[in-house]
Amino acid sequence: MAELDRNQTIDITRELRNSFIDYAMSVIVSRALPDVRDGLKPVHRRILYAMYEVGMTPDKPYKKSARVVGDVLAKYHPHGDASVYDALVRMAQDFNTRYLLVDGHGNFGSVDGDSAAAMRYTESRMSKIAMELLRDINKETVDFGPNYDGNEKEPQVLPARFPNLLVNGSAGIAVGMATNIPPHNLREVIDGVLLMIDNPDVTVSDLMNVIPGPDFPTAGLILGRSGIRSAYETGRGSVIMRAKCDFEEANNGKTRIIVTELPYQVNKARLIEKIAELVRDKKIDGITDLRDESDRKGMRMVIELRRDVKPQVVLNNLYKHTQLQTTFGVNMLALVHGEPKVLNLREVVYHYIEHQKDVITRRTQYELKKARARVHILEGLRTALDHIDAIIALLRSSRTTDIARTRLMEEYKFSEEQAQAILDMRLQRLTGLERQKIENEYQEIMKQIAEYEAILADESLLMAVIKEEIIEVREAYSDERRTVITSAEGEIDDADLIPVEDVVITITHQGYIKRLPVSTYRSQRRGGRGVTATGMKEEDFVEHLFTTSSHNDVLFFTNRGRVYRLKGYEVPEFGRAAKGTPIINLLNIEQGESVSAVIPLDQNDPAEDVVEEMNDEMVGMDEEEEASVRGPFLFMATRKGVVKKTSLSQFSNIRKAGLIALTLRDEDELIGVKLTDGNQEIIIGTREGMSVRFAERDVRFMGRTAAGVKGIDLSAKDVVIDMDVVNKAAYVLVVTSNGYGKRSPMKSYRIQGRGGKGIKTLDRTDKTGHVVGLKIVTIEDDLLVITNTGIVIRTSVSQISEQSRITQGVKLISLHGDGEEVSTVARVVTGDEEEPDAPEETKSE
Repeated sequence: MAELDRNQTIDITRELRNSFIDYAMSVIVSRALPDVRDGLKPVHRRILYAMYEVGMTPDKPYKKSARVVGDVLAKYHPHGDASVYDALVRMAQDFNTRYLLVDGHGNFGSVDGDSAAAMRYTESRMSKIAMELLRDINKETVDFGPNYDGNEKEPQVLPARFPNLLVNGSAGIAVGMATNIPPHNLREVIDGVLLMIDNPDVTVSDLMNVIPGPDFPTAGLILGRSGIRSAYETGRGSVIMRAKCDFEEANNGKTRIIVTELPYQVNKARLIEKIAELVRDKKIDGITDLRDESDRKGMRMVIELRRDVKPQVVLNNLYKHTQLQTTFGVNMLALVHGEPKVLNLREVVYHYIEHQKDVITRRTQYELKKARARVHILEGLRTALDHIDAIIALLRSSRTTDIARTRLMEEYKFSEEQAQAILDMRLQRLTGLERQKIENEYQEIMKQIAEYEAILADESLLMAVIKEEIIEVREAYSDERRTVITSAEGEIDDADLIPVEDVVITITHQGYIKRLPVSTYRSQRRGGRGVTATGMKEEDFVEHLFTTSSHNDVLFFTNRGRVYRLKGYEVPEFGRAAKGTPIINLLNIEQGESVSAVIPLDQNDPAEDVVEEMNDEMVGMDEEEEASVRGPFLFMATRKGVVKKTSLSQFSNIRKAGLIALTLRDEDELIGVKLTDGNQEIIIGTREGMSVRFAERDVRFMGRTAAGVKGIDLSAKDVVIDMDVVNKAAYVLVVTSNGYGKRSPMKSYRIQGRGGKGIKTLDRTDKTGHVVGLKIVTIEDDLLVITNTGIVIRTSVSQISEQSRITQGVKLISLHGDGEEVSTVARVVTGDEEEPDAPEETKSE
């Protein structure tokens, strides 16, 4: 036989490349990265399965950790014992694992960096929550594969009845990639899973409403949400963690810094050493003593300070130079179908739900197969009992068991399983009670089969099972959040950059908008000339003017019946004489569309709050109908006298492109919108001086896109110019285009039915001009009157004469020049502000 040629020529570059790729893939897939489905690396999965196999469950006594390490090495994990024991220890450390998967007994290390005792000294068993990772594993719910030598079978993934990848996180370094997923609160993560089950199209932002951020086992603080948002949206981000520190006054008058919670994975002993080094090297000044007073009750690190130092300055330096503040670099890398992928929050939750769908489907199929097999046996027993005398005779005449089995199968068409069950049947099964038990069991299993088949045929039933079971896990194991998420220093939201102040927002006829402080308008005497409110073209004039807070939401309703939303501070601030910015730069309005009504919403009284007392119209409604008509409400009026009442909750999600607020009839326009509670009275005023007062209850609830009903019966040339909510203790203020106005007591306007012609509210003449505004005011209010040339006067309502309903009123503002007339009237609630630039004679009055 010719000798084999052992010398071969090999391209070393290609060999190194191929060998390294094989090694890298082995590390990536079989060692360093977790599976997205159960959140475990192979070593953790093998430890838990080995403990499960040998019965190291929570209801059994502890066993030596060396035993499970030996089993894992012998059966599943062809690596060193240190790697297995280190992984087991980590799953038992309450400062490393958020929800412990191993219940350890003995010395398993400490937050000071102390290592665990040797495996021959410590004892362990599975924790209760770890059992949820393996629940139903014996019901063919997951795939098994051969171990490293082919002599054993091991699970490729665990059923994982809770989202362990997010709940406990994971960290690992592979070849050319690494993963670092923070732990989270179990209740919050399960709520996120339930949210996606109910709404498969849920976004990362929606999920962040229930999963606000990581929840570390060592508690501490998280500074800012931008890093969390980046990690959840892209899979990568940086989370700033900070220790929980408080100041404490000592008996000697000195101040102490007390540290009670540390950032995740910070070694307390090493931290104390670092602080001592900084003090010794004089990089931090003011610390006189440093000691660790931690005990079984909790962590307590004491930093004594000198009397002459500022505690916050010292603490800030500690944050800067030590691990009292550190960063967790999130890299949500996991194996998806055996391939490493960076996942955002939504994708992690999605893949977990898909895994649970597969687990529940396979379990149901297994249960169905078992149930059908049992029904098959029971059907054989039922038949046998119906022919018991003949079968007993057949058995007695058969020489052997095999002959009897064969005869049963031939003469009664029993299957082999049924025939064997009949042969194994005890004589006691012949009693009437036992016969009934067989019948009851048969009926019960048939019901189970129907349930299993329904679950397999209907995905909604399958998802309901997943929801029910994961809710059980939540109720059994959830706890309160430990880590507090706070605003980051140096990371400020847009709202935090804007001071909270009262502002005036003006919108001109040609669509220019601006804001400026409310104190810009000084209070003047009635009949004064006023100050310039805005610089604008001669043909432009202020059409809308209102006061709000810089942090309030503002709803903008257009003449075409659409609604948009802005924050007060999102409107640019300009000087008093500036014209502002075109509103089309802020709102996505169409050509020819203009703002006709504005509703500022109080941030302390949000639109989504529910009015406690429901209106009589809600009686008898089902839950869905009732939810659609809860207050507060938006009451709308159009130029042609149509009115509508809609729940404000229907406007909670306004897109950038706006929403339809009501459907308008031909050539009609929206002229007014008010916020109400459903039980108020409404007054409508017209250009020709007519008005009608009616109960809001006269207008039924309508959907957002409804057209409305008649509010006032108009004459041929008349149109509605204003609408307001009645205050019985207030006055009705009417202002005309020629600058005349008056206030009349509310009692002068009797309540009428909706849809009537109404009554006169002003003795309209050529001298007064037509009506431009009808407002409900009190004596404490101020009034802003604006002309079409941009002149504004602010005057107190108390200075305007009280007159009867059918009068012409008094002069409110002096008009100059041809074509100048009053265009807008706005009510301003006065405060205790002092107007520094008001004339002396105004103050004296």
